Amino acid sequence: MSVSRAGLSPLVLSLAVLAAAIWGVTASAEAQQAPAAPAANPAAPPASSQPLNVMVVDIQTLMRKSKAAVMVRQQLEQKRTEYAKEMSKQDEALRHESENLQRQAASLSPDALTQKKREFQQKLGEFDRNVQSKRQALEHSDAEASEKIQTVIRDIITEMATEKNVNLVFQSTQLVMFSPGFDVTDAVLQKLDERMPNLAVNVVEQPVANTPAAAAAAAAQPAAASAQPPAAPKKKK
Repeated sequence: MSVSRAGLSPLVLSLAVLAAAIWGVTASAEAQQAPAAPAANPAAPPASSQPLNVMVVDIQTLMRKSKAAVMVRQQLEQKRTEYAKEMSKQDEALRHESENLQRQAASLSPDALTQKKREFQQKLGEFDRNVQSKRQALEHSDAEASEKIQTVIRDIITEMATEKNVNLVFQSTQLVMFSPGFDVTDAVLQKLDERMPNLAVNVVEQPVANTPAAAAAAAAQPAAASAQPPAAPKKKK
């Protein structure tokens, strides 16, 4: 029996629908039976960072306002004044000697005048070395006292940082801006005054070597220049 194309169309369509339905059910079942794909590993939580604790200190203020620093400045200023008076007297004596030598120049023989000029040059060199020795003594004493104060400041800051679990300490002059709550200068100053209420300064002059080069340079100076001895040391502001 022959079947027309028009008669097959409904049958083919029904089989196709049935196959699609069966295939969908099978795929759904397989999907239910298939193990679920493992989920991607979540990002590891960030490690807990250490809290940042900061202190700010004004070292210049401590070196200016502490009791020890004030006492050091007073002692150095007093010693500087004593040196200035001593050097002023020597300067005046050398000026008088220079004037006398100029008045005697015409009445002295060339050899005698040369000898007196050489002796005067030696006195000028000694005066200059004396000034240099005193200046170096003051500078050395100042640096030594400052180092002692700064050592105590470092100890106090270290102790405070340990107590407060501080992991960063800044010098205030290194920062453009910061919250006043971080500033511990007053607390450090109080501890510094308690721990070092005073500090004695020992000013010791060391002799300045009179090297042959320096002596030769002094002897080579003209007589007119030798008549002007070095000025007394000026006070530091």
